[in-house]
Amino acid sequence: MPTLPSPATFKSPAQNLLRKPLRKILLLTIFCSFSYFIGSYTNAPYSSFSHSTARLEDTNCDFQVKKYSLNTSRKGVQESLNFGPKHTLVFPLEDTPESQHLPYPPCPKNYTNYCPCQDHNKERLFSAERRFHKERHCPEKGEKLRCLVPKPAGYKRPFSWPMSRDYAWFKNVPFKSLIESKKTQNWVRLEGARLFFPGGGTSFPQGVKGYIDQLKRVVPLNAGAIRTVLDVGCGVASFGASLMDYDILTVSIAPRDVHEAQVQFALERGVPALLGVLSTYRLPFPSRCFDMIHCSRCLVQWTDYGGLYLMEIDRLLRPGGYWVLSGPPIGWKISYKGWERKASDLEMEQKKLEDLARRLCWKKIRESGPIAVWQKPTNHLHCASKLKTWKAPKFCVDDYPDHGWYMKMEACITPLPKVEHIRHTSGGSLEKWPTRLKTVPPRIRSATIEGITTKTFNEDDQLWKRRVSYYGSVLKYLNRGRYRNIMDMNSGLGGFAAALSQYPVWVMNVVPYHAKNNTLGIVYERGLVGTYMNWCEPFSAYPRTYDLIHADGLFSMYMEKCEILDILFEMYRILRPEGAIIIRDHVDVIVKITKVTDRMKWNSKISHNEISSFHPEKILFIDNSQQ
Repeated sequence: MPTLPSPATFKSPAQNLLRKPLRKILLLTIFCSFSYFIGSYTNAPYSSFSHSTARLEDTNCDFQVKKYSLNTSRKGVQESLNFGPKHTLVFPLEDTPESQHLPYPPCPKNYTNYCPCQDHNKERLFSAERRFHKERHCPEKGEKLRCLVPKPAGYKRPFSWPMSRDYAWFKNVPFKSLIESKKTQNWVRLEGARLFFPGGGTSFPQGVKGYIDQLKRVVPLNAGAIRTVLDVGCGVASFGASLMDYDILTVSIAPRDVHEAQVQFALERGVPALLGVLSTYRLPFPSRCFDMIHCSRCLVQWTDYGGLYLMEIDRLLRPGGYWVLSGPPIGWKISYKGWERKASDLEMEQKKLEDLARRLCWKKIRESGPIAVWQKPTNHLHCASKLKTWKAPKFCVDDYPDHGWYMKMEACITPLPKVEHIRHTSGGSLEKWPTRLKTVPPRIRSATIEGITTKTFNEDDQLWKRRVSYYGSVLKYLNRGRYRNIMDMNSGLGGFAAALSQYPVWVMNVVPYHAKNNTLGIVYERGLVGTYMNWCEPFSAYPRTYDLIHADGLFSMYMEKCEILDILFEMYRILRPEGAIIIRDHVDVIVKITKVTDRMKWNSKISHNEISSFHPEKILFIDNSQQ
């Protein structure tokens, strides 16, 4: 029989508690958690803060940042936020300790109109075959400027819309080549200190209004069916500017050529535009995105290289969309002498063009005077059977019709999504504008993109309504007509642009090349416009062309891909001197970004997001309206 311990051997539970290792750990954990809770509660943030000291101040300022009242037991208490010493995210800035607080220097004056990827000085290094030298050729890492592009002497804030459609300050875009070379065509005139755009063009020297009146007899411009348009070789974008009377949004593209500043004039007028050229790569848009594509004497060799360029137009046209061509060879019987061309050459050129359009299964609607109009089929059921009997062209075999970033063009027809009946529209039919904006796009209804559903679309739409409402309470000029040209650097489903539709603005919706989902096709199906972009490279635009730039989660996306500093310098380049920026990102990223924006002499404030002051996402507002 085992011997039992004497009563003196046992200790009471209280005496024995601390000798049990697990109980020691439990008590220690409870004590530490309680201490952490008390400390967090005492130092909880309740207000937004300024860019220089990382806290909000109660003084009046131009920003008028709205403070939040939180439903807590300490309601009404406002204390300073101070993130600086608590966050240690590594941020790839190339600064020495001596220079990290000094302002960034201005670039030399000859960089006032610098376009890094369309630099005239570099064109001679590339082949002129198929105008390859006019493609994007961006500076390498060691060649990028780390300075602030200066504004020209005498620069003034651009005219507000709609006055900007007709007028611009000459010193903002001080180029006389178009004024002289296109004098008889009424592109632009200099009247004192102002540029006046009378609405003329190469194919409509008497004005674009009469040209569009003629076009709308063939194409239903005022019925809401035409919303997104591409104008190739845009001149000063008088065509796109005039289409805004019909609630039509036109992206105007042109290369940086002998006319120098076509795209800069367009953006100064408040019209969407990009530097771009039909050369080697696809244009930076998804397939089936434009309701109409227009070329008015754009000097594109449509039938050369196996019809490559017209097949790119076909890729971009929506099923049932229109292609409008004016200028050579259209109207050659009347105009061949004025063009100083042989009638026989122009006749042969038009026959080749007509044959190529027929092989694309397009239907010619009408040719009247200087204008010819073709329509793309709504599906490829009949076209597929015809192509089997023709030697060329054939359907493309790649599975990436929406890829438009440094993707080489191929002389083949981009196949449309399959349909069951000849009367069905490939990819799904679209509502007329403006119903299209709020309707679930066909690419979502057909579950084309994994994870994006009708529910997520509707939730995203409501989310951006709330966010833009808050933006309007911070940026006092958002709803006063000060901003016209707006860029969303990471647009997602286009919710930010859709929420701004109540204002007289347009938004360039950018879908980054590195984004998880390619949503640009969805953006266009909503009746909005945009482009692809890799933000490790400069944008295809002139300096000082955007009034407001929005970046949601962009810097977190690119933190490990390239120098964030270069993205901020690029934002400085394309932002107008009195413009604004909104950056939404993790607090660690925001705090580090302010170290750069301070050195750029930008007026900035950091705010909580709309959810809570405890949320890790913060918003950096930059407002230079008083500069």
